[in-house]
Amino acid sequence: MPLIVSVHSYRGGTGKSNTTANLATVLAMNGRRVGVVDTDIQSPGIHILFGLAEADVHHSLNDFLWGNCRIKETAHDVTPRLGRDVPGKVFLIPSSMKAGDIARVLREGYDVGVLRDGLHELIAAHNLDVLMIDTHPGLNEETLLSIAISDALVIILRPDQQDYQGTSVTVEVARKLDVPRLLLVVNKVPALFDAADVRARVEQTYACEVAAVLAHADEMMALASTGLFVLQYPHHPITAALRKVAMTLVA
Repeated sequence: MPLIVSVHSYRGGTGKSNTTANLATVLAMNGRRVGVVDTDIQSPGIHILFGLAEADVHHSLNDFLWGNCRIKETAHDVTPRLGRDVPGKVFLIPSSMKAGDIARVLREGYDVGVLRDGLHELIAAHNLDVLMIDTHPGLNEETLLSIAISDALVIILRPDQQDYQGTSVTVEVARKLDVPRLLLVVNKVPALFDAADVRARVEQTYACEVAAVLAHADEMMALASTGLFVLQYPHHPITAALRKVAMTLVA
């Protein structure tokens, strides 16, 4: 059965899109057909990680939501952009980067029911093994929809009091929505923190599995979203941790 995974954070700047893109790449490297949907329509960005420019986008998620095309037409096969042969596939469904389209979404919104139906149609159209949803930070109607239809929810947080409080709200909402599986990824952890202690404290606080504790990495900062970390640094501890998270999701 296809797996729907939402990747979420309560606040921006946690590394949510980076994590989503790298997990999708790991899954494709392991032979899965993966769809990645950027539902952060107000501030899209995951396309940059896959090297997709505005000129490369023939249809965006916005076009589908506004009834201008079928959702399968918004899927861009970015597998060749990974720069190596992989046995699986990555299909990216980007949101529009055009200022006018973003302004229209902010002004008019869209029917989240159309999005729900479209995601299921997308899975069937491209025979996906995994559909990954890169959500908008915080909690709004479309984020709640994404969480509600997910088989697994991955929440990204930093070791920060504001993140801790926001994550508490998200975990409570996910449990009320009966999400079958809930995983936490603690990201950008300073080197002076003890990773085992961070894991133990977070698991105790939320009574939830911590799939990974990812240390702050200068290499990630230097990459600056110009590529996929797991491909650029295949032997890095963060890459090893992300592989483990990906395999945990599909286990």
